[in-house]
Amino acid sequence: MTIAQAPRRTLRLGRFRGLIVALLVFIALLLLNDLMSPGPMSYFEFSFMSSGGATLAAAAAGQTLVILTGGFDLSAGAVISLVNVVLATNMPDTPEGILLWSLIGIGIGMATGAFNGFFIAYFRLQPIVVTLATMFITQGLTLLVLDKPGGMIPAGLSAALAQDAIPDILPMPIIVLGMVILLWLWLKNTRFGTSVYAIGSDIDSARAQGIRVRWVQFLVYVLAGGCYGFAGVFISAQTGAGDPLVGNSMLLQVFGAVVVGGTRLGGGRGGCVGSIVGAYILMIVVNILLVLNVSAYYSTIVEGAILILAVLAGAVTRSSPAAFWLRQTLARLRARRLGMLPGQGRRPTQSLVLPGTGAKPRAVPTPSFLTRHAETIRYALPAYVCFVIVVLATELVLGRALFHGGYYNSLLVLSSFLLVLALGQGTVILTGGLDLSVPWTIALCGILLAGIVNGQDQPMLYALPLVLAIGCVVGLLNGIGIAMLGISPIVMTLAMNGILQGLALLYSQGTPAGFSAPLMRWFMTSQGAIVTPVVVFILAFVAAAVVLHRYTAFGRRIYALGNGERVSALSGINVGRTILLVYMVSGFCAALVGCMLTGFSGQASLGMGDDYLLPSIAVVVVGGTLITGGRGTYIGMVGGVLLLTALQTLLAGTTLPYATRIIIFGLVVLAAVIALRERNN
Repeated sequence: MTIAQAPRRTLRLGRFRGLIVALLVFIALLLLNDLMSPGPMSYFEFSFMSSGGATLAAAAAGQTLVILTGGFDLSAGAVISLVNVVLATNMPDTPEGILLWSLIGIGIGMATGAFNGFFIAYFRLQPIVVTLATMFITQGLTLLVLDKPGGMIPAGLSAALAQDAIPDILPMPIIVLGMVILLWLWLKNTRFGTSVYAIGSDIDSARAQGIRVRWVQFLVYVLAGGCYGFAGVFISAQTGAGDPLVGNSMLLQVFGAVVVGGTRLGGGRGGCVGSIVGAYILMIVVNILLVLNVSAYYSTIVEGAILILAVLAGAVTRSSPAAFWLRQTLARLRARRLGMLPGQGRRPTQSLVLPGTGAKPRAVPTPSFLTRHAETIRYALPAYVCFVIVVLATELVLGRALFHGGYYNSLLVLSSFLLVLALGQGTVILTGGLDLSVPWTIALCGILLAGIVNGQDQPMLYALPLVLAIGCVVGLLNGIGIAMLGISPIVMTLAMNGILQGLALLYSQGTPAGFSAPLMRWFMTSQGAIVTPVVVFILAFVAAAVVLHRYTAFGRRIYALGNGERVSALSGINVGRTILLVYMVSGFCAALVGCMLTGFSGQASLGMGDDYLLPSIAVVVVGGTLITGGRGTYIGMVGGVLLLTALQTLLAGTTLPYATRIIIFGLVVLAAVIALRERNN
């Protein structure tokens, strides 16, 4: 080997480092699992393992395509559920019918992907918002098809996909995944495959090279949807029945498999082969926990931790944010020891004296109120106009709304949860981030409060501050992962959500105990005065939130970060500290909502925060805040809260089912993002 060939071979190996590491980890875990078993792996165990990981492997392959282009797809699990219930309620027990409906299932996934791709590629909307809205729309459609477990999958589908290709020698899932791998190896070497990697590496350079970026992005989401559809077909073959929630828990696992398999978040490096290996790594880890007799409640904790560790392992370089933060911290400690920090010691003030400073300054006319607040009015006013329209519609349809004080009191009570969440989620979004840990922060804090106070007022003196402090700690951990370790906000908060879910299950053992304190119940539901006590609190909260965003240095730093993190750092803003505080505010708000919900309902429940993820983002976007950060006001978010709560009240008074309301919420979010997007994008 010549000297010139050595760097070339090193570069080639570097490109496949993630896959090589994933394969080594897979082999090591396989050997560990074999050692912990009573005997050598039997064919039954091999067949069971190959079938058990196939659904996750197929979904991870689709997610990989999206991530390679620099995107994210949160609708994967919802598509799997939709395909499952469609097949369970429609697939006939004939060979032709099984084949036809299997193709229809894949087609449903591709149609959902086309929906995502159209808005992302041609409207240039953020993938996270489009796919989140699609996730809720798809979940609503799933519940319309089948609102509880039921239906039946013909045995012929299981025989075709989940059993043996060669009896006692080769399971069918291995053949299927082998075909997926061969298809990927062919695709990545085509012009389309090269374009996928080029877009993920640098979209502007790809466009300059003549690549049809929009068309490639659109096709990527279509193919990814096809993979989710096939995963839905496969899980149907495994379960033999329909379940509208079957895919909901898979989102964290899908991202975990992709990252563990060596694909870089942000795009440009990785591949489907590594993601398939990553899927089986996660499955073997779960199997090892079962062999060790570890509670199943630990599974989401382990999956979240694996996702975070895998992201960190793939990003360990001298130029990584974690390494930069470590060098900066060491330099700051060294400067402090030498007394060289700006705040240490007294230095003479050096002010620049400009010529003519003694002259009387020229009077500058003060701009009018409308001129000063033109942007706020432009983006926030539509939410308030629509709110008035919805109130009028409520008066016409249901009555006792427009001139009835009780309607507005109830509206403010129901709005109180989202008004608090809007401050936390809105602050995060203004910096260009997103907090997906809101649902289980709410649930965990509500469960903890109910368990500690257990229907008594006295423990509230320490229980409430403790629970709110736990919310701040959750936000702090999110902020550390994002600001100091360089983990994507979506991945960090999604992993944290899984960890919090496991902690809530462990604490409650699957059945939350305890009740809300009577004082908290009175605070949230009392009708003795003119208004419910929480209404007074929420009005004061709104005023404080407006002051925080508009009239404090922290508020100005939030907007600066949203408009450019690098520019903010060069302007002297402590970016890391600001991000930590931003996510602590979000964690505090989510914890507060958990306490309020517990008081409102009288007790806490698992999943009590699940219904607040999309609305917490929706009210921010509908209120005129730019999802990429830097533009928006809390006043606008208040308008978004009032609009969506009034709309929910109107829909609740009709005969529309819950599933339809979810679909409407998803469509409202999508419409708001389209209407309020930056026109120069």
